[in-house]
Amino acid sequence: MTKLSNNIEYRQLIEKIGDTYQTAKSKIISAVNTQMLKAYWEIGKYIIEFEQDGDLKAGYGKALLENLSKDLSLRYGGGFSRSNLNYMRQLYNKYPICETLSHKLSWSHYYELLKVEDDLARKFYEKQSVAESWTIRELRRQKKSGLFHRLAIGKDKEEILKLSKQGQIIESEEDFIKNPYVFEFLNFPENYQYTETDLEKAIIDDLQKFLLELGKGFAFMGRQQRITLNNRHYFVDLVFYHVKLKCYVLIDLKIGEVVHEHIGQMKLYLEYFTKEVNEETDNEPIGLILSEEKDDIMVEYAMLNDTSKLVVSKYQLYLPDIEQLKNKVKEIIEK
Repeated sequence: MTKLSNNIEYRQLIEKIGDTYQTAKSKIISAVNTQMLKAYWEIGKYIIEFEQDGDLKAGYGKALLENLSKDLSLRYGGGFSRSNLNYMRQLYNKYPICETLSHKLSWSHYYELLKVEDDLARKFYEKQSVAESWTIRELRRQKKSGLFHRLAIGKDKEEILKLSKQGQIIESEEDFIKNPYVFEFLNFPENYQYTETDLEKAIIDDLQKFLLELGKGFAFMGRQQRITLNNRHYFVDLVFYHVKLKCYVLIDLKIGEVVHEHIGQMKLYLEYFTKEVNEETDNEPIGLILSEEKDDIMVEYAMLNDTSKLVVSKYQLYLPDIEQLKNKVKEIIEK
């Protein structure tokens, strides 16, 4: 048995069997999810059709779902709580054409999506869930952090409608910039006097969630990457490579308010990467300065007539006020 286990061809056989089994298992799970989603849609359809038959809706009201929950649970077991039945009903109401449901998403995904009242936001989260293969936990996090509304701020009405319909399409640095970035996952205590080193270390320790906040397409290249000029050393806090844009993304983390010296320093980094690091196939690097505070007018003057791809954005260590973000986006759309 030991000799057989050490045989290369035998190990390859194990790998082939394992790959075949895992692929089949994944397809079975996917097929089950698809069928259950379709079944829940049909259940929602039956409920709404029953309600709309004559005066039944007025006569039964909330009692319908309560009775259905009791009777179905007695007959078939769990899965038929009044809450579940209500969301099945909403599933049909929001997606009256079954074919518009994505078979890449589970019922649990749609359960979370149906909690989003704003139709534009819901469509966006659905598109992004598919495009970035979000887990349920990741979807919940992006909803709580107001991702749609953070991306929408700074866009016009047409761009917001496009964002909702198509999801986040990355074509330039402006497409992935958020205002603000949210780092609530770092779990810093309130009023904690952290340093830039603390912030950087905490991000590295939870890099997966930081990448989720950055968005799809970012590959981590390193931290504190050294640049040497005139016998002096400079260090870029975080370096990423964006696969879609084919360029380096340099990130500097700043405590407090960003000042013009920070912008000048980032310009230096960008020029160095353009001339010393970039390959022929690489596009111009992007610089992203993340600070707790920024003066928009100062930033405007500091970057006046500047052609480098440099963005200054704010970050915060707590979840944003979603209602405030919603109101800002609403104002843009109503204009």
